[in-house]
Amino acid sequence: MSLLALDARWRRLHDEARSCPCCGRRFSGLIDFAYAHPDAWPHAEPTPDTPVIAVGADRLSPDLCRLGEDRCLCALLSLPVRGSDEAVHFALWVAVAPETFYAYLEAATDDRAAFHGGQGWLMNDLPGYASEDPIACTLIPGGPGERPRIAVSDGPLATLSAEGIGFDALLDLYAALGDDIRPHLAAD
Repeated sequence: MSLLALDARWRRLHDEARSCPCCGRRFSGLIDFAYAHPDAWPHAEPTPDTPVIAVGADRLSPDLCRLGEDRCLCALLSLPVRGSDEAVHFALWVAVAPETFYAYLEAATDDRAAFHGGQGWLMNDLPGYASEDPIACTLIPGGPGERPRIAVSDGPLATLSAEGIGFDALLDLYAALGDDIRPHLAAD
């Protein structure tokens, strides 16, 4: 049993049969979060009807982005949740060198090609972990059909990746990302 199993809010978050008493919302565990585009993307938001956007030479799809001279890939940052054996995942955009971008694209479209990862810089800021300087990271290949994984090189986000995030801090992060679930977990 995980230490967090003692927290009623944790149990409520993982109880698929429970409905929030105020609104009926249901949860089935940790909520992963995906950024739809790099923070610098100046064009329209993608929608389910238009997941690919092209404006001049700029292009955005669910996994790839070309923004001016920048080439970006969508990759996963996993944060272990302290006191549990689970992790929460954030799909973030990473600016990479053109050769890394095209190697990823080739691996995605040719079964014989392999993506070996590469270096990059985060193109999204997690609330509370923003930096004035670019945050360097390494892309680690995912399994077949999976996005690459992000290993942050230095700073508070690297520490968070290594040591994990506390449950209260995770709830605060969800709220800062626009989904404050704390009231829905408060009581039965």
